[in-house]
Amino acid sequence: MFPIETLVAIAIFLITYALIIDERIHRAVAAMSGAAILVILGIVSWDAMLENIDFGTIFLLMGMMIIVNVASNSGLFEYLAIITAKSAKGSPMRVLFLFSIVTAVTSAFLDNVTTVLLLTPMLLYISKVMDLNPVPFLLAEIISSNVGGMGTLIGDPPNIMIASSAGLSFNEFLMIMGPIALVDLLIVLVIFFLMYRKKLKVDENERMAIKNTLDSLDERAAIQDIELFKKSIITLGIVIALFFMHNNIGEILHMVIPFVDPSMTLEPAEVALIGAALILIWSRQSPEKIFEKIEWPALFFFGGLFVLVGGLVETGVISDIAQFMIDNVKTTGEAMFVIAWFSGIASAIVDNIPLTAALIPLIHDIGANPTTAIDTYPLWWALSLGACLGGNGTAIAASANVVVIGIGEREGIHISFMDFLKIGMLVLFITISVGLLMLYMMF
Repeated sequence: MFPIETLVAIAIFLITYALIIDERIHRAVAAMSGAAILVILGIVSWDAMLENIDFGTIFLLMGMMIIVNVASNSGLFEYLAIITAKSAKGSPMRVLFLFSIVTAVTSAFLDNVTTVLLLTPMLLYISKVMDLNPVPFLLAEIISSNVGGMGTLIGDPPNIMIASSAGLSFNEFLMIMGPIALVDLLIVLVIFFLMYRKKLKVDENERMAIKNTLDSLDERAAIQDIELFKKSIITLGIVIALFFMHNNIGEILHMVIPFVDPSMTLEPAEVALIGAALILIWSRQSPEKIFEKIEWPALFFFGGLFVLVGGLVETGVISDIAQFMIDNVKTTGEAMFVIAWFSGIASAIVDNIPLTAALIPLIHDIGANPTTAIDTYPLWWALSLGACLGGNGTAIAASANVVVIGIGEREGIHISFMDFLKIGMLVLFITISVGLLMLYMMF
């Protein structure tokens, strides 16, 4: 029989989870309320609450939000969208391919929600100019953002959470998940070509008319502030470079400044905050206006979620589940299979953020058990694979999906749950299968 505090912690977690899925109460309010009840009841103490909140994840997201909010004021992202559309030379399928690639690459180095918020209005405008059904373009954008976000440490919230908890570097993500994201993106483009090639086919006269219309768009007019535009590009370049070098920054600085400790490293959150401070100081943008645009509800949602999962950790629920897995899963390969497919299918039904938060301590507990022969290092990559790609399964599986569909609804474009499901589940099963096969080859 479980102790009463364990049952209460499980009940609070499940009720909060149900409220998050239901969406009648904002998910940040639901998570914070559940966390507050756990603290009030003494299931999670004040000190334990602070230990369970992963401030590395929260500050990394906050820093990147500041950088993107400042850069968006320059017109940088609209400029990139118009350049991309012109490169298609009037071919609708080429527009779909190019926007998918731009979305995937941008999502890899920004967070995918911010990427779709910036690119979706321009994509809708361009599809309207081309007089084409925008649904295939929106679906391609959603799926590409989730696939691209998987490729780097900062591309998708589950990766940020995994890296912060497991101590994984930006370069590790790029070397392991980057190739998987690239292969899966190519597979996604093939799927879209096979499904929509007839619907997006135009004759030569139509293609030239579309090309002339796109050529009439002036990408330079999209730049609202040329000085801020240049500063944004330089700052993003510095931040991306620091993400590559953050584990070796001490060695690099030591060659120039001898008294710097060569063993010094930078956490990804520190890189994001350095970039945020740099662009705020350099751009002279109003911090009040920039801070207003930070997705505070998302950050508070994360904070509450960490405490909720902390309740399961403190009461031993996570360690019991880990022990069950250890007793029934004997090899690392089996554990990778279970975690990738469980997180992938579950992420298609519920938000991948709380799911990832619940599975992270489970993997830690598997690694802490002295009787297991399971290597937990590959399990982190299996979790990243499933949690990120599971977001493609349904219309509500990831935040980027909900954002794009919501913007479309405001413009009178309806994407039904079943329409998304038809292509989403196909993409989910194929991309996770391929990704898992590649992980097996690596490990």
